[in-house]
Amino acid sequence: MAKRLPLTLFISVFVILGSSISSSVQIQAAGNPNYREALAKSILFFQGQRSGRLPAGAAQQITWRFNSGLSDGRLANVDLTGGYYDAGDNVKFNFPMAFTTTMLSWGALEYGKRIGPQLPETRAAIRWATDYLLKCARQTPGKLYVGVGDPNMDHKCWERPEDMDTLRTVYSVSPSNPGSDVAGETAAALAAASLVFRKVDPKYSKLLLNTAKNVMQFAIQYRGAYSDSLGSAVCPFYCSYSGYKDELLWGAAWLFRASNELYYYNFMKSLGASDSTDIFSWDNKFAGAYVLLSRRALLNNDKNFEPYKQQAEQFMCRILPNSPSSSTQYTQGKHSCFH
Repeated sequence: MAKRLPLTLFISVFVILGSSISSSVQIQAAGNPNYREALAKSILFFQGQRSGRLPAGAAQQITWRFNSGLSDGRLANVDLTGGYYDAGDNVKFNFPMAFTTTMLSWGALEYGKRIGPQLPETRAAIRWATDYLLKCARQTPGKLYVGVGDPNMDHKCWERPEDMDTLRTVYSVSPSNPGSDVAGETAAALAAASLVFRKVDPKYSKLLLNTAKNVMQFAIQYRGAYSDSLGSAVCPFYCSYSGYKDELLWGAAWLFRASNELYYYNFMKSLGASDSTDIFSWDNKFAGAYVLLSRRALLNNDKNFEPYKQQAEQFMCRILPNSPSSSTQYTQGKHSCFH
């Protein structure tokens, strides 16, 4: 079993519960569980995982953290400073980091107008990741950097990132060593973030979208799982257990939403149908893609997207409590999520 990235757990709260948090601030402000407080802390949590040269003043509220990982990328003669650590480790795993970025951007898009003072903090958390992902995608033609730090060595030594002396190995995928999964997820993150910044920073948004298109083309043209290319550098930590078809669908879905280019719609059709699922995670994105694409059927009444809507409904029925087809168990507090 691969371990689950704590950052993604916080973002699940952000996206799934966002509407109830923002629409019931007065009720939930002193509630139990207090989802408003959970949202605020989920955003603050990212500052504690920042790698690189930290900003001064109010932009860095976790004041016991300092600069770290300033030589990241040096072994490959590139600059890979920045990004996020893996919440307890000092490794930067781009696969789950990019998924976290996609989900954080999705939450901002869906609920940005209703989360008030948390929106600037959310944008800052997204940009800290996308600045790093842009470095990973743009520095060496034909190569996508996908991680920094030897996970096997790192897991043997618990230390502050400010003090780390473990090897900062650089990992990448290329045409000869493909990684459609990590590339597809990186493209999704950049495309989703481009929508977040479209109005507030158009130049940055355009850079994100153009880079996303290039990374997605790499994912499509050179097919293969990054686990096969990188082996023990990513397994068993973040193997792509579900394969890479879900990331191809997920990345194309976000690029279609961001660009509205028919190329991505036609590509999604070429992937064919997939089985129903009751899982949505950093590894398996089919359900997320179904929900994202069902917007076209719901908001635009586009019958071409009806199959995705049906798949999304099946997913919902599998995860909702008391549903006749539910296949999911919940911990205490479940009912608050579905009021």
